[in-house]
Amino acid sequence: MNNYVYIIAGLPDFTPDWRQGGQSLDGYLGQVAELLSDKDNETVSFVIDGFDKEKIGLEFYRHALSHRNGFIREFFKFDLNVRNRKVRYLNHALGRDLDKDILSLRDPEAEETGLEPEAPEFKEAERLQSILEGNDILSRERGIDDLYWDKIDELTLFDYLNFDKILGMIAKMMIIRRWLILDEETGRAMFKKLVDEVRGTFKGVEYNENK
Repeated sequence: MNNYVYIIAGLPDFTPDWRQGGQSLDGYLGQVAELLSDKDNETVSFVIDGFDKEKIGLEFYRHALSHRNGFIREFFKFDLNVRNRKVRYLNHALGRDLDKDILSLRDPEAEETGLEPEAPEFKEAERLQSILEGNDILSRERGIDDLYWDKIDELTLFDYLNFDKILGMIAKMMIIRRWLILDEETGRAMFKKLVDEVRGTFKGVEYNENK
């Protein structure tokens, strides 16, 4: 049985210059993988794949939305909604058909019956629309990632020391990885934020800060 408490509590003590003198992001992911079962690592790999543009598509989302893990189902339903809303926004700006390039999970048989499945709930639509209407490209990207970060917090609100908490951490690490590529200073700041958040769940729990 996995000791999720030990895995989360064993998060290294990263400093603001952790990338230069501390452990790398991939090193941390590797440590987590070593402590998880093969089954859990398959689930973690699925989350990581969801941040790889070459691996996501209709089949990926069909699998995600029917996955046995609740965090994965809800997170990637949200992710699909965000991606489709971004595409529709760009289509509108370019004067194209709003549904062009949309990833639709509708049942092919629905076309024969004329029935349209109910759209997934997307309560963040208004906030996303406001972000997309911003003028600064970098600020828009940061705003969208903040939206993802907040969604992860919402989905793991009551997951303190369990596997879904780890999946949420992995998803946040993938967001940070993107910012390390786009903007090292922002990425490091977001990583430090993640470390602080994780440590905040351990008030009263004994662990070695220097591990």
